[in-house]
Amino acid sequence: MLSIPPRAGRLGRILALVGGAAALVLSALPAQASDIPGTDQIVMSANVKHVANIPKPANIATTINTDLAFQDGYAYVGNYGGFSIYDIRNPKKPTVVSSVVCPGSQMDVSVYGNLLFASVDQSRSNDSCASTPQPATVKESWEGIRIFDVSDKANPKYIKSVETNCGSHTQTLLPDRRRGNVYLYVSSYLPNATYPDCLPPHDKISIIKIPLRDPASAAVVATPVVFPDGGNETQPNLLLPTTGCHDITVYPEKGIAAGACMGDGVLFDIRNPENPRVTARVTDPNFAFWHSATFNNEGTKVVFTDELGGGGQATCNEAVGPTHGADAIFDIVRGRLVFKSYFKIPRYQADSENCVAHNGSLIPVRGRDIMVQAWYQGGASIWDFTDSAHPREIGYFERGPASEGFGGFWSAYYYNGHIYASDFNKGLDVLRIDDRLTDSAKRVRVDRLNVQDQGSYRERGHHGDWFWGDEDD
Repeated sequence: MLSIPPRAGRLGRILALVGGAAALVLSALPAQASDIPGTDQIVMSANVKHVANIPKPANIATTINTDLAFQDGYAYVGNYGGFSIYDIRNPKKPTVVSSVVCPGSQMDVSVYGNLLFASVDQSRSNDSCASTPQPATVKESWEGIRIFDVSDKANPKYIKSVETNCGSHTQTLLPDRRRGNVYLYVSSYLPNATYPDCLPPHDKISIIKIPLRDPASAAVVATPVVFPDGGNETQPNLLLPTTGCHDITVYPEKGIAAGACMGDGVLFDIRNPENPRVTARVTDPNFAFWHSATFNNEGTKVVFTDELGGGGQATCNEAVGPTHGADAIFDIVRGRLVFKSYFKIPRYQADSENCVAHNGSLIPVRGRDIMVQAWYQGGASIWDFTDSAHPREIGYFERGPASEGFGGFWSAYYYNGHIYASDFNKGLDVLRIDDRLTDSAKRVRVDRLNVQDQGSYRERGHHGDWFWGDEDD
């Protein structure tokens, strides 16, 4: 979700019953505006099941859930007020293991081994979990990355902070196992001449190196400039001009990364992790804010999302149309990004519902390009972009207009046979899709999943099992 300063506060149907709550199973035909479900009413396609919901822990119930990461059968859920750890080894009965109060938006999270990394893009009085919001005009204010030891999941320990210029709106984990390090590519933006630690021009990323044997020595090792020319600043209808990147997805096996950078889409060569090099750039007159990126398994396509309205507006309606606030599918042809088509959920949302393309992940299906994606109050959409020019939705889950007035799914990711979605207000939802196009993905088992660190899915052994190529092997 886009947060704009002041930086002190950045911010035919078939009736069915599901878990005792009324739900509607809708046909695959596009819904009309009159088909919008009732407040909080669950609707889904016939091939999707709502497996479980677990509310937010009481200590962070008043702040919104954000991004997700997974490791060893546990889900790590960020929240503007901190983060929570869920035991999801039994997806039908997820349980809260612990919840850490440590405020500072957005608290996007990544995990690796015993370490959890959390992004803070809100200017704070200091780096502690007891800090309070403080204007970025004050030199002593802090924002950046917090590092926790989660070896004891019931009692995570805060061990280190790293301050970065303009904070950390998002962060991308890049393993360097041969040298015993992990890197974080920190994305941030919106400099201001009155902010001592966030002065224009920014147009760069911060790279943090974390030695795994000594995580307390983590430090910024490089701040490469992505846009020496300033990036896309003059295109009509931009939400904001380019002043950095919003999010970056790396594909270490292939030595590439894709950057969603406000007004620009970017490809990087990351074979030298401390010196990523821009190899291709594109803009799109229909995109207001390049938000996130997902490669297909072969690394021959990129799906970019456009967060029109910054996540706070109703853009999934007839008035906005199918080419704005949507996904854009690009083929990678001889190192260049070649636009093929747009995808947007085919169900109209109410004018009261914040809805736009947001965070998703691949569903590991051999020979096909399928992903699940969050659309805020548009819910979770499962869609196939194997034919880049003709993407189509194959399943979905959503609720009617939120009783809280603002909400929906921040992220929806596929992990070990189920879809996990972090709802702003309603906690963690667990979904399952049963469909001939996706059933083979249920054989895929991975230990760790940080969605912005992609690895290929490859077959292993004689039983048709698959594994993720980024895992230790």
